[in-house]
Amino acid sequence: MYVVAVTFRLHPVQAEAFLRAVQENARVSLDQEPGCHRFDVATGEDGPETVFLYELYADRAAFDAHLQSTHFKAFDAVVTDWIASKDVQTYILAG
Repeated sequence: MYVVAVTFRLHPVQAEAFLRAVQENARVSLDQEPGCHRFDVATGEDGPETVFLYELYADRAAFDAHLQSTHFKAFDAVVTDWIASKDVQTYILAG
């Protein structure tokens, strides 16, 4: 299994809109992508300006398919200017 962990730091004025958009992206990913097994969205204890994603895919190819999906491309186009910084880490699930 392929793990993707993403931490976003958002411009405060866009935090709530980003949260709604990313939750919808997660829902559609789980509903429409057979290779997407988990897509959790969490906010920081300090407020909604920090958003953490934990995504679990069958393999790297499934994640690449996610990045090419229509819904992800639409999400990415909408939220790009709302993001102050973004850190993406990838892992292979042990066991």
